[in-house]
Order: sequence, then structure tokens, then C-alpha cells
Amino acid sequence: MIEALIIEDEKLAAEHLQKFIEKCDADIKIIIVLDSIKASVKWLKNNQLPELIFMDVQLSDGLSFEIFNRIEIDCPVIFTTAYEEYTLKAFKVNSVDYLLKPVNLNDLQYAINQYISQKDKLKQPDNNDLKFKVDKLLKNLSQNYKTRFFVNVGTHIRSIEVGNIDCFYSMGKGTFILTNEGKSYDINYSLEQLEALIDSELFFRINRQYLVNINAIGDIITYSAGKLRIKIKNVNDSEIFVSRSRIKEFKLWLDK
Repeated sequence: MIEALIIEDEKLAAEHLQKFIEKCDADIKIIIVLDSIKASVKWLKNNQLPELIFMDVQLSDGLSFEIFNRIEIDCPVIFTTAYEEYTLKAFKVNSVDYLLKPVNLNDLQYAINQYISQKDKLKQPDNNDLKFKVDKLLKNLSQNYKTRFFVNVGTHIRSIEVGNIDCFYSMGKGTFILTNEGKSYDINYSLEQLEALIDSELFFRINRQYLVNINAIGDIITYSAGKLRIKIKNVNDSEIFVSRSRIKEFKLWLDK
């Protein structure tokens, strides 16, 4: 029996992955599913390392690579990620694999087969080598913007291209995507996290509530004292203003 754990903050994605793992190899036992950096570090500090970890790259409280900075991990890791596949191909190595989400059964089977075929070799991996590869991947990913987001629609997972998003907005304690079809979906990111993940040439944080696509701006109305009101496509709110502190930067952004 191979003991493994899943680090994944999306419940449906974790359940989907666990079912696929069971189909690929009945000898792999998932001992726990963790949903954040904080929970993962706490559990790993107080428990024996599993033989294998399935780890999502983007968690609700940051990139999972931060886990490696807080605790030594010397077991093989298979990453899952929503980043573009071309970014990941250069980082295929014996001890670590990367799967594009939503995870494909054939790709998962291949990764598990790779792990099993090299299991003895991986019992004593070079942790410094693993950390180097993770740091290199993190640097590479930081230079590439997200091109799509995966959202839960009932029991389904849907992929939404960034170019089809009119804006990101916060409401209450949640963050949402608004598509050019006028549909909203909640996502596990804060607006602050999104600003670092998406192309600043395309999106601008006009205030605390909205991160807007330049192509979704329907109109800009100038008021006295330099106030700017924005009309965003598919948004009924008529009282959306650019924060005073951001007006100059906003105008520069529009003129690029």
C-alpha cells in the first residue's frame, strides 16, 4: 500500500483527483486532503511524510511552493496546476511531475506509472535538487500570466479564458468572475492575488471592489473635481468610480 496525501483547496477538484487516483492504482491510499499552505505545514510538521504527495500549485493562501520554504519535503511530489502546459514541459523530472488541470486520467496514469517504476530510486531523493527545480519553476511561472480560470458549476468544472472575463469583483467576503456572457462565478482568489496573476496591460484595479478588463469599459464619465465614473459591460451598478488615488495611473493605463 502506498500512502499519499492531496493538497488541493478546491473540494470538487480534490474529489475528482482522488477518484482518478483510485482508478489508476488501487494500492494508493489517500490518508488526508489538505486545503491550504497553513494546514499543510502544520500537518507535515506533526506527521510522518507520506510516500507521495499530489499538490496543487495555487492554493487559497498562496503558491504551494511556500510549503518547501517552511518544511523539508524529501518525498516525490506530483503537482497539479492550471498554468499553460508549455510552461511545464521543461520541468518534467524523475522525482516531480506536473499535470494540467482539470486532470486527465491518462496523464495521471502516466505520472503514477513513472513514480512506481522509479520508486526505489526515489526513496532517497536529493532534496536540494528538488528545491532548485521548484524554485526554478516558481520563477518561470511568475513571468507568465494566467490565461484561464477553472470554476465550479454544479458538479462540473468549467474553464474560462481570461479574454472572456469582463471583470473580477468582490462582494461580501467573496471574489467573483463576471464573463462577457454576463455570468458570475465565485473563485478562490482575492483581488490582490489576481493583480499578480493576470496581465496588467489588460486589467486594472480601479477601486477596492473592481478589477476591470479594458475591453469591458463601455463608458467613462468625468465629473467635477476630476471624479471618474466607469460603466462596465454587463454590470448594472451605475455608481462605479475610479479611486481618487488611482485616477492618474488609470489614465496612463488607458493611453498605453
